[in-house]
Amino acid sequence: MARFLFSSMGFQWVVDAGVRLTPLAMKTGLPVHGLIRKTIFKQFVGGETLEETAAVGDILSKFGVDVILDYGVEGKEGEASFEHATEKFIKVINYAATRSNIPFISIKVTGFARFELLERPREATRLRSDTHDNEAEIDEWQRVKDRMYRICSVAAEKNIGVLVDAEESWIQDPVDRLTLEMMEIFNREKPVVYNTIQLYRQDRLDFLKLSHRIAQQQKFILGVKLVRGAYMEKERNRAVARRVLSPIQPDKQSTNADYNAAVAFCIENIENIACIVATHNEKSNLKAVELMEQKGLPFHHLHLHFSQLYGMSDHITFNLAKAGFSVSKYLPFGPITDVIPYLMRRAQENSSVSGETGRELSLIKKEIKQRKQR
Repeated sequence: MARFLFSSMGFQWVVDAGVRLTPLAMKTGLPVHGLIRKTIFKQFVGGETLEETAAVGDILSKFGVDVILDYGVEGKEGEASFEHATEKFIKVINYAATRSNIPFISIKVTGFARFELLERPREATRLRSDTHDNEAEIDEWQRVKDRMYRICSVAAEKNIGVLVDAEESWIQDPVDRLTLEMMEIFNREKPVVYNTIQLYRQDRLDFLKLSHRIAQQQKFILGVKLVRGAYMEKERNRAVARRVLSPIQPDKQSTNADYNAAVAFCIENIENIACIVATHNEKSNLKAVELMEQKGLPFHHLHLHFSQLYGMSDHITFNLAKAGFSVSKYLPFGPITDVIPYLMRRAQENSSVSGETGRELSLIKKEIKQRKQR
């Protein structure tokens, strides 16, 4: 099945059709639930419930691989839905605290905040001072902050890290600000809250360094998860439509250069930056390992962790674990209707990132060939 999936993702027209038609089919009630569950859902998602996902986590644990648990909810609307998502995140934290191999959970601010509210601060510069156009929005933003605080406070109490996912560039500023505020409260003695930095954006290496200066000034540990990014096509299309400069790097080489520079910066400042190297790029993982060895850092350093998505780059994950490094699989779970946005990003990412689909497919074919020869 994995071979079929990655082969299909090699055809851009298949991915484009799937991204457009799948959400529509789910909304209109067409009988595609079973097909999705047996294909892309099975490849990239742990299960629809915590109980289903626990079985996957147990298998990974046998190989020394940890889990970053992600309740795949985003883009919901309405206060009731936002409260439900918040309580679900807290439930996941409490569950993670009962398992020895779940050091982190992942959250998306769009799971408990209205997308349009997050857009607003980007469009009105005076909102950077944390004010909104009207009293109702001020109260709404305060509820978002309260939800974030509740999630992070339980995580701090249970000793579980909270990884705040990146969003689209035009709503990322308030997410960054809110996440840094939580770090200032909860990251005083240990890393609890982590921001996600997408290095396919041209400005993110500078933002990483700025965040570090803020952390130094305010005396807290900066928590970061370094990724390349997952909204490339969406960002470029929006920039073209609005006739503005794209925030995305001009080419893959520039992204790689900034990513590796970010890894080096974090390891150089490892005492006050807690970093998760989240990448499927072999060279970036190897660079991190070499830098750790050069500094004489233990493989299980508390401020350095590796991660890959569930369903991808198993050769990296399991080899890192075998060598003694701290490494996790990013493991989403949730009802199929809730994780559709995540699954569509995986499909787009695999078709648009140079070499990603081809590399996964070649590894699968190599494994099949080796099994036949045994």
